[in-house]
Amino acid sequence: MVKQKILIVDDEKPTREVMAKILSASYECLLAPDAELALKSLTENPEIALLITDYKMPGKNGIELIKAAKENNPSLSCILVTAFGEIELAVAAMKDGADDFLTKPITDIAQMELRVAKALEKYALSKKVEELQREIDVRKGIDTFTGDSPAMERIYKLIRQSAKANASVLIEGPSGTGKELVAKALHDLSPRASGPFIAVECAALSPTLIESELFGHERGAFTGAEKLKIGKFEAASGGTLFLDEITEIDLATQVKLLRVLESRTLQRVGGNDDIKVDFRLVAATNRDLAKYVSEGKFREDLYYRLNVIDIKLPALKDRPGDIALLVSRFIKEFAKKNDIKISGINSDAMKALENYSWPGNVRQLRNVIERMVVLADGDRLTIADIPDEITNVEATAPIVATIAPIPATSNTAPTEKNANSLADAEKNAILNALEKSGYNKTKAAERLGISRRTLHRKLKEWSIEK
Repeated sequence: MVKQKILIVDDEKPTREVMAKILSASYECLLAPDAELALKSLTENPEIALLITDYKMPGKNGIELIKAAKENNPSLSCILVTAFGEIELAVAAMKDGADDFLTKPITDIAQMELRVAKALEKYALSKKVEELQREIDVRKGIDTFTGDSPAMERIYKLIRQSAKANASVLIEGPSGTGKELVAKALHDLSPRASGPFIAVECAALSPTLIESELFGHERGAFTGAEKLKIGKFEAASGGTLFLDEITEIDLATQVKLLRVLESRTLQRVGGNDDIKVDFRLVAATNRDLAKYVSEGKFREDLYYRLNVIDIKLPALKDRPGDIALLVSRFIKEFAKKNDIKISGINSDAMKALENYSWPGNVRQLRNVIERMVVLADGDRLTIADIPDEITNVEATAPIVATIAPIPATSNTAPTEKNANSLADAEKNAILNALEKSGYNKTKAAERLGISRRTLHRKLKEWSIEK
């Protein structure tokens, strides 16, 4: 079993060595003669669980050391050692971050060991709380999404991995796929979660406004600049800056954006002072940014600076198996929001929604479900509640659209000749995918681009067990 680490700080060598000798039977003891070397040791050994420090030392005293140590590691347990008769000082120290105190000379060894054990228990509890909070934060960040398709599982994994870093992220995907949700999840799961999340819709700003909006301006910088304005880069300090539709930034402003990313400093419009900024940049676009670069519409050097981590969001038509989950979530959301009792949606209506191509992606689906819930006549959504623009469009089944139909090679699967309806074509594709996958449902679902849950639902619907 690995011993917990304790740092003992005292300017008197015999005192710290005696304490270490007593405690080393149960713990790994590190020693330091003053606050400066103690802080260095804490930095080099972040796993230190307990700091025991004398009050009177050259340089920083024990209380100042505890304050500095707690700033870097709030979970660190700290015990202050004071001279006999300085109880008031010890009590004051506990208000400033100390967890307990001991008085010199230390004659009761058993009492000291008990105090140390309790302080370490407190540290272990704090670390457990931190771990549980991280788990809650991870669920919180991903819970804003709905879907269990292979495509979305890859997105979740990328978000979790990318959130830990400080590198720039480029999110690409059609409008309505949830790019800002991804940016917010990256922020919420990152070490910057306690800082601000600043979102800028670049398409809504003209070239004359965007520079002032991003970099800020000094008073009198231009007509109408009556007071100093802090830009979005400064506002996002300590947090995340999200630039949506990055392709809408003009080439001149792109040059200044590149400089900020490289130097982490900026100058406000009308100013000459370099201002340091600390932010993580997440950018998004619904365009083919690489094509924009080749056409000279976007700077190549800025593209590579932004595209350190690339997250490509799939269109809703490319993950049809998630539609039922999204519909269920939106029904619950809008039924609760509008205080309407809606128990669900019937199978015909669900099929119609699944068979639509959804050019507006998740945003369009969400708006349609809200309209259906608000205008529904009964307590269950039906095909009559679906807007005409959805039901009157000749739709292609998502499963058939996302994979090429596989010719039937078994008498158990419908042939192309008898696939006279959309349902038959869908059934044909699923059964053939199953056959080609050796009736491995997981592989068949991946081949079809749907979730295993959706595959099970379809087979159950057709009363097919195998």
